Amino acid sequence: MVKRNGLLYLLIFLLCIAAPLSASAESMNWGFKRGQNGEQAEAGAQYDEVLKKYDSVYKGTTKEKVLYFTFDNGFENGYTEKILDVLKEEKVPATFFLTGHYLTSAEDLVKRMVKDGHKIGNHSWGHPNFSTLTADQMKEEWRKVKEKTTELTGQKEMLYLRPPEGVFNEETLKVAKEEGYTHVFWSVAFVDWYADKPRGADYAYNEIMKQIHPGAVILLHTVSPDNAGALQRVIQDLKKQGYTFKDLDHLMKNQS
Repeated sequence: MVKRNGLLYLLIFLLCIAAPLSASAESMNWGFKRGQNGEQAEAGAQYDEVLKKYDSVYKGTTKEKVLYFTFDNGFENGYTEKILDVLKEEKVPATFFLTGHYLTSAEDLVKRMVKDGHKIGNHSWGHPNFSTLTADQMKEEWRKVKEKTTELTGQKEMLYLRPPEGVFNEETLKVAKEEGYTHVFWSVAFVDWYADKPRGADYAYNEIMKQIHPGAVILLHTVSPDNAGALQRVIQDLKKQGYTFKDLDHLMKNQS
């Protein structure tokens, strides 16, 4: 996610951790009630219905203790390499949702993501508010990301996308589905995008662990040293709890 005003991010985050507000036909802001004590996060019937209509997801089944790591990358801040090192050492797959800025400014890291066996998802080229775009504008945003990813890495297939700032509407879901994409939202998140205001690895660890539940789609940003510092401990402790880690293909094949 590109650098933006901290207050704006805080307002968006408050929307994302609360129960969804009534959403207009024009724009919806992704939101959910956090999971706790191993219980799944819940977005509510309104969002569940519209996501199901367009085969979109934000969590997996409760039938198995499987987790899904996803990272949003708008700009590079020096911590992605460490994150990739941990994922490789722990043999954990992830999906990195990339913007055009990241693809053009961190080419070596993008290449490594695919080389290490991770997937690259579409986070749009310019990080716009998709609820304001025409269908053709949406397609252009996604096309440029997909083509640049193929150019850099050879990854020809791109199935998953994440809308910037979690803003969407039925039209974006519809057009994306027609283009062969699945919207992937998330069920675990916290304030982790302040690149210049680290709060420590313990903060990141605690925020992740208290929300974890079977089928969780975990959203992290790679700009924070907190996440890079906490990731290995998180993975190792979750393995001790009996969790395994899979990619988004597994999530889509095991929808309840």
